[in-house]
Amino acid sequence: MMTFEDVTGYFLKAGASLKLVTHPEYWVNSRSLEREFACTCHTGSCEEAEAYGSCTLSFTWSTLDTALSLEGPIGVCDFFHEPEEHCPHLHTSDIPPLVLDLAYTGPLNLNGVSVQDTALLSLMQTLKLRASEQSSRANETRPGVSLTLQENRLQPEALTLQQRVELPIWHPDGMRGLHDELHSRSGRFVQRSHRTIDDEDEVDEVVADNPRPEDWLPEVMVEVCQDILKVLEALDAVRTSESH
Repeated sequence: MMTFEDVTGYFLKAGASLKLVTHPEYWVNSRSLEREFACTCHTGSCEEAEAYGSCTLSFTWSTLDTALSLEGPIGVCDFFHEPEEHCPHLHTSDIPPLVLDLAYTGPLNLNGVSVQDTALLSLMQTLKLRASEQSSRANETRPGVSLTLQENRLQPEALTLQQRVELPIWHPDGMRGLHDELHSRSGRFVQRSHRTIDDEDEVDEVVADNPRPEDWLPEVMVEVCQDILKVLEALDAVRTSESH
């Protein structure tokens, strides 16, 4: 069984091993029972952090994640209907991953120097290229720029970057499951005996195999933290190139 505390613990331990400074925060939505995690990460001292790039990693742990952790895909079937071998809930490609959102920001420090739109576009394109090259786990990379109003004019304030990392922690094939074709199913299944309500006869249910994310998730979290460090380095390199 994988828990919210396990996932956050793996990330924080990985960050500490790489000297990545982390500032975690936790929330619970009392109505939906969703749990949220957000962690601001940076290198160097906290006193000088605002002058350099930072990254905020966040994810939401829902009741569906808890059900998948306890029972696997069959847990969803048990909640909505009687399990069937051909139910789409048991198709491994239909199992939602745990999504990590990465939000980077780096101040431009232009000191009042105006920047042309073409220059900003070039900066964002360069940032996207370098960040994509340094990211082994990101499924999506989107650069941007934040603006601030100064003397009735919008001025660029910081470069931003959004990335998305998908962790198939409930997929029977683990990280290999990211590359499955649509509606494909793992060849690894187990049988589970189940007694019907009306009689004592036992019937077999098809259950997706145990993905055991605890075996590989700690190392993947190390890779995610390594990517964060590399992207932060690329972000600082791109933004300081314009200020010079």
